[in-house]
Amino acid sequence: MKVYFEDVNVGDSIPSLTAAPITETQLVRYAGASGDFNPIHTVPHLAEAAGLGGVIAHGMLVMGLVGRAITTWIGVAPLRQFGVRFTGMTKPGQTITVTGRVVEKLIVNGEYRIRCEVVAADQDGQPKVQGSFVAALPKRGN
Repeated sequence: MKVYFEDVNVGDSIPSLTAAPITETQLVRYAGASGDFNPIHTVPHLAEAAGLGGVIAHGMLVMGLVGRAITTWIGVAPLRQFGVRFTGMTKPGQTITVTGRVVEKLIVNGEYRIRCEVVAADQDGQPKVQGSFVAALPKRGN
């Protein structure tokens, strides 16, 4: 489904995305894919020794879930900016849901853009990532 500039309003929610619970296997796979082998993500006793209470997910893994929510809605091509701030640690077993809303509509160099704020939070509503993105959307009839 194509998203058009005229169909989006300030205050609208973006479609939410709920990922499967984070697993330790997923963290090992992500470490291999990303090259981030910091043991706080994959070695429980070292993460415990670091005072983390066990392994934690890579922040970029959670950011990737936010990216998936965005691109599932609008695709990759329209994305002009995307940034996040990491606000909490994610542990195996937690379920992450990404939500967001449109906060601005603007025209930049002839492009019809929206700016949205996004949050990735666990099943208890604790935020893990907060951020924003800007996307250029087509106008109907163009």
